[in-house]
Amino acid sequence: MRSFFAKFKFFGLVLLLISGVIVYLFYNALVPRKLLPVYSPAMVNSELVPEEIQHIRKYHTIADFSLTNQNGDIITQEDYKDKIYIADFFFTTCPTICPIMTKNMADIQQEIINDDDVLLLSHSVTPEIDSVAQLKKYALEKGVDDTKWNLLTGDKKQIYDLARKSYLAVKTDGDGGPFDMIHTENFILVDKQKRIRGFYDGTNKEDIKQLLTDLNILRASYQE
Repeated sequence: MRSFFAKFKFFGLVLLLISGVIVYLFYNALVPRKLLPVYSPAMVNSELVPEEIQHIRKYHTIADFSLTNQNGDIITQEDYKDKIYIADFFFTTCPTICPIMTKNMADIQQEIINDDDVLLLSHSVTPEIDSVAQLKKYALEKGVDDTKWNLLTGDKKQIYDLARKSYLAVKTDGDGGPFDMIHTENFILVDKQKRIRGFYDGTNKEDIKQLLTDLNILRASYQE
């Protein structure tokens, strides 16, 4: 009799386990998986998008680039191939929003320090001031890890075109002249296909939390 009840108990446990698996599978099938939007120019405030690309509704990607980092190395899109990355625009002598943005980007760096799939990318909007030496000094002061985070300088027109036409992050084109400067607080989340997946206020802690949440969602989408 004891043997009979032992077998019944074992059968009940197995049945309970199978039922749990079934419920879990049904739950995952019924609850929609959260996905991030893929941003195109047509989805963004028209003030942030040049008129000639405002009609584009899909297939928008970050343009190819070639700029110089804080170590004097040429950085191109190939260095970010098959990587998720977070981009922004700053300048080392900025007394207002840039120190806050850089601190928040440094906090993100700590969150992704052991994740080989995620990198950071900051573009100087005053490249005539932000030489390689200036960027290196700034990088050392701010705790920039060269393996995770590039600070870029180079051709001003190229940087401004990236800000306006690729990252959809600023309201004016800028002519690249010596007295011209764009400024934006945006952090931009870019996926492995070079598509924009989110915009965040780089000075706002709540937006940074949302960025990290969205980063996890984006990471998970590549693991399925």
